[in-house]
Amino acid sequence: MAQKPSIPKGTRDFSPEEVAKRNYIFETIKKEFKRFGFQPIETPSFENSSTLMGKYGDEGDRLIFKILNSGDFLRKADKDALTQNDSLKLTPSISEKALRYDLTVPFARYVVQHQNEIEFPFKRYQIQPVWRADRPQKGRFREFFQCDADVVGSNSLWQEVEFVQLYDSVFESLGLEGVTIKINNRKVLSGFAEVIGEKDKLIDFTVALDKLDKIGEEGVKKEMREKGISEEAINKIQPIFSLHGSFSEKIDVLKTILETSENGRKGIEELQFIQNAIEEMPLKIAKLDLDVTLARGLNYYTGAIYEVSAPETVKMGSIGGGGRYDDLTGIFGLKDMSGIGISFGLDRIYLVLEELGLFPETVTQNTKVLFINFGEKEAMYAMKAVEKLRNENIVAELYPDSAKMGKQMKYADKRDIPYVVLAGEEEMSQEKFTLKHMKSGEQSSLDIDTLKEKLKS
Repeated sequence: MAQKPSIPKGTRDFSPEEVAKRNYIFETIKKEFKRFGFQPIETPSFENSSTLMGKYGDEGDRLIFKILNSGDFLRKADKDALTQNDSLKLTPSISEKALRYDLTVPFARYVVQHQNEIEFPFKRYQIQPVWRADRPQKGRFREFFQCDADVVGSNSLWQEVEFVQLYDSVFESLGLEGVTIKINNRKVLSGFAEVIGEKDKLIDFTVALDKLDKIGEEGVKKEMREKGISEEAINKIQPIFSLHGSFSEKIDVLKTILETSENGRKGIEELQFIQNAIEEMPLKIAKLDLDVTLARGLNYYTGAIYEVSAPETVKMGSIGGGGRYDDLTGIFGLKDMSGIGISFGLDRIYLVLEELGLFPETVTQNTKVLFINFGEKEAMYAMKAVEKLRNENIVAELYPDSAKMGKQMKYADKRDIPYVVLAGEEEMSQEKFTLKHMKSGEQSSLDIDTLKEKLKS
């Protein structure tokens, strides 16, 4: 028996309708990227493992898909690691490549390799798939697209402001109201670690804090204790677990908590700059909110951190995120190159738009008219008309086989094609076409020019 075909967990096939809806999101985001002055680039789907490993923290490293070396990879494997069943030690000797985990680290590699060809500040956008060995669940896949925009070569906080505006513009274009752009600053998180005397445990602290919305306050505190953070230290930052109020009110509380931390005060100043600018240039539909527990758990963020949440009526995780990474290109040898970027989660945005019924009806419209095939001579007559309609950007098809009329009409109905054209001997002799509206059944006899005008309307 032939084996039943399947696809790996966390991946999907997409139907024509789904592809049309995804392309609608792609094109909307791409239009806004271009409007804000970003230029497109593309990078390979896989990178050298050394490019990716160690850039996302321990949790991120575990989620990177490794690619086995081609050929007899075991012949060059680390023999000691093989005999000791040490997978961590074995992996580098049998896998030199890995699928990209995100688009930011490959972008940093791109900037370093092409630094002599780039004009800085460099604004780029990139829309490509990424892969993560994550546990599949609603809105979380192992293969998914990211839509990124980044700027490198500028320390200006106006970039942070512009990215808030870019998020707002994209979601306005998609008609997605009720979106919240959460913002924090890595310097604020560093300040927390300083004032509680746990500066050396900053990563453990932020990784745990970032899980607040998933595991709750007690879950976060438990994880912090397990990482060696003292009860006394946890008590010192108790106010941040229940911090609420307006952006300004939260800032006032932070000023008190971080009074003794120079780094923390710097983070507050940066947040205030962004807040003041957005107050002068109000957002159209999104809300900007300060979330001091937002950490995003990634090692390379050094300043502003973003995360975008869907409207509260939809149960969905973040649909976008990003931040500033002042020292990211330094890991590839290019020092003092500041960068900041954001990402749109296409797949989750798709699910949100679908659940809220926000896709325009025109998105999934495909063929507008199907010509019925009555035989070889009639098909040639029809194909000449099809060509003329296509030259007018009207999507037209000829049914390929001279099958029974009922089969051809059923095909048009199943594909939701609004019009069919019947052109037999009588129509050919008069140089006319019979146009039929599938839903109403209304028919009319038209010449080619009138047919074109009718189908354009």
